[in-house]
Amino acid sequence: MSEPILTLSGVSKSFPGVRALHDISLSLRPGRVTALLGENGAGKSTIVKILTGIYRPDQGEIRVSGQPCHFSSPRDSWAAGIAAIHQETVMFDELSVAENIFMGHMPIGSTHLVDWSEMRAKAKELLDRIDAEIPVDFKLKRLSVAQKHLVEIARALSHDAQVVIMDEPTAALSANEIDDLFRIVEQLKSEGHAIVFISHKFDEIFRIADDFVCLRDGEKVGEGEIAATTEAELVRMMVGRPVDQVFPKRDVPIGDVILSVKDLSNATEYADISFDLRKGEILGLYGLVGAGRTEAMQGLFGITPVTHGTVTLEGRPLKVGAPSDAIASGISYVPEDRQDQGVILSLGIRENVTLANLFTHVRGLFLSRLSEQAETRRLGRRLAVKAASWEQRLGELSGGNQQKVVIAKWLATRPKVIILDEPTKGIDVGSKAAVHDFIGELAGEGLAVVLISSELPEVMGLADRILVLKEGRIVDEFRRGQWSAEKIVSAATGASREAA
Repeated sequence: MSEPILTLSGVSKSFPGVRALHDISLSLRPGRVTALLGENGAGKSTIVKILTGIYRPDQGEIRVSGQPCHFSSPRDSWAAGIAAIHQETVMFDELSVAENIFMGHMPIGSTHLVDWSEMRAKAKELLDRIDAEIPVDFKLKRLSVAQKHLVEIARALSHDAQVVIMDEPTAALSANEIDDLFRIVEQLKSEGHAIVFISHKFDEIFRIADDFVCLRDGEKVGEGEIAATTEAELVRMMVGRPVDQVFPKRDVPIGDVILSVKDLSNATEYADISFDLRKGEILGLYGLVGAGRTEAMQGLFGITPVTHGTVTLEGRPLKVGAPSDAIASGISYVPEDRQDQGVILSLGIRENVTLANLFTHVRGLFLSRLSEQAETRRLGRRLAVKAASWEQRLGELSGGNQQKVVIAKWLATRPKVIILDEPTKGIDVGSKAAVHDFIGELAGEGLAVVLISSELPEVMGLADRILVLKEGRIVDEFRRGQWSAEKIVSAATGASREAA
C-alpha cells in the first residue's frame, strides 16, 4: 500500500468544559476516499478545522508527506496542499468565478498588477479539467449550489491540493448533480488525490468511499475498509449501541380538524393546494426536487405571497400576510436551511430559543433574562441539547444540537400547528432518532404536524397520511397502511399517471 500523504498522530483538542478530541490518529493515502463518520458532536468538524488551520491541536502531530507540519492559519494549510469543500460554500457572491478560484493567489503580470487574461485562461483550464461548463466571468451568485461546489474543486486544484476534504457536499444536490460530483471524485482519485468524505448518507458512503474512520465522543472507535464492514456495524460504532432502524411511530388518537387549507396557490410555484390537518396528526408532504412542498408551506406561513386560496384555523378564517401573523395565530415553521433561516449562529442558545416570542419575557419595561433562562432550560433539557451552558454561542454546537435549538425556538411560541421542513437534514443517525421520537411526542400531546421530507423511509415511518406533490400540485394521497414506496415514488415521478 502506498505511503500516506497526511497523517494525524495522537491529536487531542479541548475547549472550556468540552473535550472535543482525544488521541486521534488517522492516515490519508493517495487515490483513496476516506469516510469520516460519527454523530454530530463526535469530533468530525474539529478534525476538519485542525486540518485546515482554523484550530491548533493541544497535543499530537500532523505530518504531510512525512514532514511535521504546524498550521498557524488556513494559509499554512493551503500551502501544505490541503483544501476543504464545505456544505455551505465559503466564497464571494459578488466576485467572478475566476476571482473566486484564484482568491489569495491571483497571477501577477510584468506590471506588478493582476494579469486578468491569464487568470481567466487558467480558471477555464481548471474548470475544463473537471468538465464544468461554467463561464469564468459569471458572478458566483448566478450559480447553483452544485456549480459552486465545482468552483470550490477548481479552487482546490489551483493550489495543487493533494488532500481534498468534502464536508456534506451532497446535502443540497439533486440525484444527477450527485452523480456529477461523484464522477469528479473518481477523477480526483485517479489523479492521486487523497479525499476525506463526510456524510450522514450511508448509500453515498458505500458508493464512493474506500476506507472509513469512525468517531464517538471525540475518540476513534473504528477504522478499516468500507468493503469489509456493513451499515449496521457502522451505526453500532457511531452510537455505541444497536439502533433500531424502524421509525418510532406512536399510536396517537387523531382529533378534530384544526387547520383547513383550500386552493392555496402562487402564480409560479404551486397551485390548488388543499388539505385538512387534525390534532395529533402527522401529515407528510413528499415530492421530488422542485415539487413545490417548501414553497407552499412558506406561503402558508407568510414568508412568500399567496395569490389565491383560503386558510382556516380552528374554524376561523386566517389571513396570513407575514410570519408574525402565523406565529400569533399558532402556526410555526422550522425551515430546511437552519443556519441561514432558522437561527443566528453568532448569538447564544438562550437568545435563539426566545427570539420568536421575546414579548412573553418582558417584565415592565425590560426583557427578563431570568424568564428567558427558565424557558431555555425547560426546552433545552426536554430536547436534550448538549452544550457547555445555555449562553454558549450557537455556531459552536454540532448540527444536530443546532437543529434541536431551532425546534425549541418554535416550541417556545406554544404553537397549535408546526411545519417541519426537512427536520433531520444533515444530522447524524442518533440525532435523527431523537428528533423522530420527539415528533411523535409532539403529536401525542395533540400538536398538529406537517412533515416535509425527501427521505421516503422517514415520511413513511412517521406520517399518518402522505400527500404527494409534483410540479406544484397534489397528485395523490395515501393513508397509513395503504401505501408502498413504489406507489409513492410512482406518484411523485408521474409514472402511475403515465401508465394509466
